[in-house]
Amino acid sequence: MHPFAFFCIRDTILKMDKTIRNFVFDMGKVIIRFDPDTFMDRLCIYDEEDRKLIREKVYGSDLWIQMDMGYLDEQRMSEIVRPLFPEHLQDYLPSLIGGWCDPIETIEGMDELVCDLKKRGYGIYLLSNASVMQKEYWPNVQCSAAFDGVVVSAFEHVVKPEEKFYRILLDRYDLRARECIFIDDRQDNVEAAEKLGMTGIVFDGDVLKLKARIEELLSGEHI
Repeated sequence: MHPFAFFCIRDTILKMDKTIRNFVFDMGKVIIRFDPDTFMDRLCIYDEEDRKLIREKVYGSDLWIQMDMGYLDEQRMSEIVRPLFPEHLQDYLPSLIGGWCDPIETIEGMDELVCDLKKRGYGIYLLSNASVMQKEYWPNVQCSAAFDGVVVSAFEHVVKPEEKFYRILLDRYDLRARECIFIDDRQDNVEAAEKLGMTGIVFDGDVLKLKARIEELLSGEHI
């Protein structure tokens, strides 16, 4: 075989090996808005000490992680944290813990991006740290119908960035890591995906920048 032909074949194989066929999205802060400050504003909780307490004892607590792991539900968490709050905040807890998704809000531009990628023939998947309640509000997300597969931590009892969680997605849907672009708002979650061979993007809330990065990767210039 002529050396030039050999290198052409090698380059073609390498390019095929890097072909992107699937997109794997995180949910909170990527597909849907998850902003504790917004949830507190809805309930007219404006005192900064109250807000600090809610951030610490609700959204930033180990109990929230336990919900993501599927070991607690929203009602039980509300019962557990109730004694930690002053009386004037206690009645807000069910709404803060279980009602933040009413209404559910999609990050502007993400519905269009997901549906466009779907129309172009890419597989679309969700890999999310979320509680069992996710299955109730997820159908209310406009682009949810575009997803070919959904893996949620509460039903697997494992969360990102643990390697096992990513492998559940890959194995369940017979995906090759090198054929996937993974999009998450957290650097550690993206790094974990990259260790398995996925191409990672850290999403900072700028959908236009995300679209540009995706097109750059799909062009094969920076994979």
